[in-house]
Amino acid sequence: MKLRTYVLLFIVCGSACWAQTETTSTEQGVFNLHKFEQLIGKETYSITRTQSEITLKSDFKFVDRGSAVPLATVLTMEKDLTPRALQIKGKISRFSSIDDAVQVRSAGGVTIPPGENFFDIEGYAPVSVQMMLVRYWLTHGSPRTLKTLPRGEVQIQDLGAETVTAGSRHVKLRKFLIRGLIWGMESLWLDEQEHLVALVSVDAELDHFEAVAEGYEDALPAFVTGAARDGMANLAKMASGFSGPAKPVIAIVGVRLIDGTGKAPVEDSVVVLREGRIAAAGPASTTSVPAGAQVIDAQGKSVLPGLWEMHAHFEQVEWGPIYLATGVTTARDVGNEREFIIAARDAIDTGQGIGPRLVMAGIVDGTSQYSLGVVRVDSPEQAREQVRKYKAAGFQQIKVYSSVKPDILKVVTAEAHRLGMTVTGHIPIGMNAKQGIEAGMDQINHINYITDVLADPRTHQIDPDSAQVKKVLQLLLEHHVVVDPTIALMELINHPLDHPVSEFEPGISRIAPELKNGLETMGASAAQAQGSAAVFKLFLDTIRVLHAAGVPIVAGTDQSVPGFSLDREIELYVTAGFTPMEAIQAATLVPARDMGMDKDSGTIEVGKRADVILVDGNPLANISDIRKVTTVFAAGRMFQSAPLWKAVGFEP
Repeated sequence: MKLRTYVLLFIVCGSACWAQTETTSTEQGVFNLHKFEQLIGKETYSITRTQSEITLKSDFKFVDRGSAVPLATVLTMEKDLTPRALQIKGKISRFSSIDDAVQVRSAGGVTIPPGENFFDIEGYAPVSVQMMLVRYWLTHGSPRTLKTLPRGEVQIQDLGAETVTAGSRHVKLRKFLIRGLIWGMESLWLDEQEHLVALVSVDAELDHFEAVAEGYEDALPAFVTGAARDGMANLAKMASGFSGPAKPVIAIVGVRLIDGTGKAPVEDSVVVLREGRIAAAGPASTTSVPAGAQVIDAQGKSVLPGLWEMHAHFEQVEWGPIYLATGVTTARDVGNEREFIIAARDAIDTGQGIGPRLVMAGIVDGTSQYSLGVVRVDSPEQAREQVRKYKAAGFQQIKVYSSVKPDILKVVTAEAHRLGMTVTGHIPIGMNAKQGIEAGMDQINHINYITDVLADPRTHQIDPDSAQVKKVLQLLLEHHVVVDPTIALMELINHPLDHPVSEFEPGISRIAPELKNGLETMGASAAQAQGSAAVFKLFLDTIRVLHAAGVPIVAGTDQSVPGFSLDREIELYVTAGFTPMEAIQAATLVPARDMGMDKDSGTIEVGKRADVILVDGNPLANISDIRKVTTVFAAGRMFQSAPLWKAVGFEP
């Protein structure tokens, strides 16, 4: 990033006010940093006060799945906490870097009008700067909105006192909500001395992130639960503003019918939705409109089955409107904090929240430096216990992560299969995809694991006619293995940084401002660009070979450009050799079939759940028209995409 300089016009007192510069006091603290409630690092900070200024220095570092994420920050402030300068350099995720500076001076650059409140801050990290932000807000009149430099504004809400149990202590804290630093909402707690005690947020990868001051570690579950309540309350508020009860009968008329079965589209069709189910679908000449139906004229539009997102991480309530706005009516969550995702699912199912129907894969991992989350399966007993817990909570699958040991993987898959569940996930460290399949895995997340066993290690190419490739493909087919490639994420990670993301993902221009910095700084450096381009091409070749062999591919995107990444995933399948219909089916019929839900979902057929979308144009003629979703019906309840986008800070 380029150095940015900002200017504040303010009235200063005489020089005598600043005559003494010796240190008067120093405040120090430590935050334990967590991802998915797992300790991954620390932030140490010091706040030095002199007669003329206050200086905060922060050393923030965590290790996420083996990758160091260090961040050094210096924030200089006036005695009343008004910022003078901010310097921040390092990383904010495994894939995103930052090197920024804000200088607040009396002349030159951008002008801040006299008397206007503002604060210097660059996002969720470091935590100590968020603490100073809240202190500033409290001492400057608690404004409804607060301008932030170098960009944006925040809204802070004081929820008042809350008592938290930490060990044997019952501590009275003050709770705050912050919007605008991240995409969505954060929950924070300060003690009576305005020391930050806990922060529950998401990081620059949109993963659950928590920070807890030393001495409060055993209260982390309570803080996470409290933040989940905040999120569910916000989800209910969103739901109340978007849609009333589903109309008993809705008739979509004059529409191009793309039913997802593979049949040719039918022009000038009628689709009838009755009490959350598809009651009729066919040509207008033979399909009548019921008396009293709500009629929707869809001339020039196409109607398709609701889309499936097969690699979701519903870690913020804001994902609900985003998924619906994109046309996603069913999302498979493949790894989350158990309490949070259960609460989100139940809120949506009972009409108290907004979002797609959630099917869920409960995550398990072993213990290593690469671990993710707090659910550990390091013994056969732990493996069976955790699988049973997920089954009892209504999860459909188990997701294994990278540190599960090979012998434990066999126990996980056996117990899951015994209980009627399937197993998806990463290929654990020390194994390859062939070994994972032989150990009982039914599905594989991320295309790189398949590329590793298909590509010739000498040429780094895939020869579909080689004995090695044919053997792997036969193994995949015999075991009915399903792959979600997350190729849109791979494209984002591997694209050259000097090529704007907008060159391949135009949706980046419409996302919430808080998301842009982290996403636009993901990619390959100039030194890495050539190698990364070759890797991405190999991933596309892998998908092409799998598809030609008949291996099921389902559209899953992980956390890339929210909403738009599913569109990009589908476009890239066409690039890899799918027909437009096949690419659409990868996000409709194929995932429904592979989750055993095709009797109820995946196509527009009589009796199925009324999950359908209206799209401007014809995605069979131009696959990018899949981006033009205007209206979504989720179990018959109608939503317009534009207000859903707006609700979470995106441009419609």
